[in-house]
Amino acid sequence: MCLFTFLATGIFKFENYPKTMQLTSPYNRPAKLTVFIMAFAGSLCLAQSPSDFSVKTDKLLYQSTMDSAASVKDWVMEGPGHLKFADGWMEMRSPNEEMHHVYWCPETFPSDFMAQWEMQNQHLEAGLCIVFFAATGLESEDVMDSSLPKRDGVFSQYNNEALKNYHISYYANTPKLPARAVARLRKNPGKNIVYEGPPGINVESDRAHKVTLIKNKAHIRLFIDDRLIIDWIDDGKVNGGPLDAGKIALRQMQWTHFRYRNFKVWSLTSDN
Repeated sequence: MCLFTFLATGIFKFENYPKTMQLTSPYNRPAKLTVFIMAFAGSLCLAQSPSDFSVKTDKLLYQSTMDSAASVKDWVMEGPGHLKFADGWMEMRSPNEEMHHVYWCPETFPSDFMAQWEMQNQHLEAGLCIVFFAATGLESEDVMDSSLPKRDGVFSQYNNEALKNYHISYYANTPKLPARAVARLRKNPGKNIVYEGPPGINVESDRAHKVTLIKNKAHIRLFIDDRLIIDWIDDGKVNGGPLDAGKIALRQMQWTHFRYRNFKVWSLTSDN
């Protein structure tokens, strides 16, 4: 448990006030102290290291600060996603909420890896965030291979046609299904739901969160800060054995406006 979770739990128990009163009342002195301590402790959660997740990392394979166009110059956008760089962050959205979009990291990563990035919601009204990983063509082609069909952000192009991958929806607050109660891991092609866990990023949260994705052989885990929301072992019953090396992409639905920074991927040691 990181300090944020410990303090947040302890403060609310100690003060014995409803959470909504603590966070919204301008006349409640404990509320001001609570918000300050939670904000400080929350920033400490973002400083978590790989060892905090009971996994041994080997080499840092890739990193991008995501704070400038130069830092993501080789990334590939599919669909009408727009990027803006400010205050050390990369904001991503679709102007006028036109269409969904997918942003591919240029590197191909090994089967076993740990990825981390930070993100913060800029539009609390609606949105949905997905990470694709271990992504290749059906015959293990690179996802950017010119022989594969063109893609423009339409969901079926990523989960039902010419690609195989895993994907996790870890923030889900769409107009048709607001504040969805679960995070989902699917194995593609086929949109096969293989695991459902507790909700990911809280739909009311406007603070920065660290996302940690770990694929260790057949074992897949995803954390929001220090909170485990996906924990599944691929037994090969869906679409054959565990997927191998492939690319990672960040997907947003058309209503979504998040900002991102500090994307990193490590390989894992052989003794995990």
